[in-house]
Amino acid sequence: MIIFKRLSDISVQDDVDVRVRDERERSVVELWRRGHLSWNTIRVYLAWVRRFRKFCQGRKLIETDQLTSAAVLRFARFSPRPRLKGRPRTRRTCEVALHALHAWSCALRTLGDAVPEWGKRPNKPTLDTLLIEYGDFRRAHNGVAASTLVRDFAVAQHFLKHLRQRRRTLAEIRLVDIDVFIAERAAHVSTSAVVDTCSSLRAFLRFLQTTGRIGANIATAVMAPRFRPSARPPRALPWQEVKRILRSVPRSEPPGKRDFAILLLLAAYGLGAAEVLGLRLEDVDWQAGVLRARRPKTKVCIELPLLVPIAKALADYLRWERPPAKGTVQLFLRKNMPYLPITSGAIRHRIRHYAARAGVAAKVIGAHAFRHSHASRQIDAGANLKVVSDILGHRSASSTSVYIRVAIKRLRSVGLPVPR
Repeated sequence: MIIFKRLSDISVQDDVDVRVRDERERSVVELWRRGHLSWNTIRVYLAWVRRFRKFCQGRKLIETDQLTSAAVLRFARFSPRPRLKGRPRTRRTCEVALHALHAWSCALRTLGDAVPEWGKRPNKPTLDTLLIEYGDFRRAHNGVAASTLVRDFAVAQHFLKHLRQRRRTLAEIRLVDIDVFIAERAAHVSTSAVVDTCSSLRAFLRFLQTTGRIGANIATAVMAPRFRPSARPPRALPWQEVKRILRSVPRSEPPGKRDFAILLLLAAYGLGAAEVLGLRLEDVDWQAGVLRARRPKTKVCIELPLLVPIAKALADYLRWERPPAKGTVQLFLRKNMPYLPITSGAIRHRIRHYAARAGVAAKVIGAHAFRHSHASRQIDAGANLKVVSDILGHRSASSTSVYIRVAIKRLRSVGLPVPR
């Protein structure tokens, strides 16, 4: 005889019609609730979990071994049903079963059970021998960052494909091949992207000459268009609009507390999206009142004062909204299972969502708009340019000087009267 227990009998919960069969289900349901799954979703998920466990017991299968996307999909499609025997389930029903058992698998892993990887990730395309040697060359002689190397590989692969289409070997490279390649790239990307492409192409051609694959030094013939980053003012939002966006975040339901904390970090400290994504639980020193952030390119760690509003926003998120992700040290996680770290694309999407809610219209808006707004506001308030440069992680103060162009109050103080 199976003994059912009401969840409210074993934990402090509302009186809901969800009954658990054993301690394992109780622990999983508590994790699901801490992960903000609704009671209706939990009822549906538990129904599928029980069917799956009964299915495994009837066929003497080890339950945890069957918790993979392929095995669960076979179960969802072809497991017998009382009323419609022999007929496979619909696609929508199979998707619900996959979600339910994936959530079960994630919860068991959090509880310490050994479960297999849910689904095989697509294998990354392997680099050929030439590009592997090119990567080693760039690391040894130029010390480039990993993000720069990704761009270099992409440009080299596109250039090699371009040569194959023109039926050229490396030894037969001509200047016209380079001109056509850059012209084709310029037709689809911005001027700054063309400048980056030319820089990566020059590095690749220098590697080819150094290793004896081409004879002439044609890297010097790669001419990039003239582009000055300071020619265009940074895209900064007025501070009143930044505050409107922050006020538009609903913190009463997830992921509001998480999003509010992220936007507050961007606006108050001028951090970039990559720096926010890199924050770990140990980077918040509550006793010392310090927040430690790492620059993604230079790997330099900077200590910032843990301001009271920031500390309150982070505490609210950690206490009430951060999902129970055992072994995950990243601070900001996805709302739904599996609880993986969020991405820069997710931050950009949430910023645009809240800007639309606040009625803020901007041609381009994202994490960097908050960074630019922070820098412009600091300079407007009279902050030392070197201090602002250090906080933003700029290697040169000239990189920070562009924000003076949008610091309206400072410009008004030095403006000359218009002659009449």
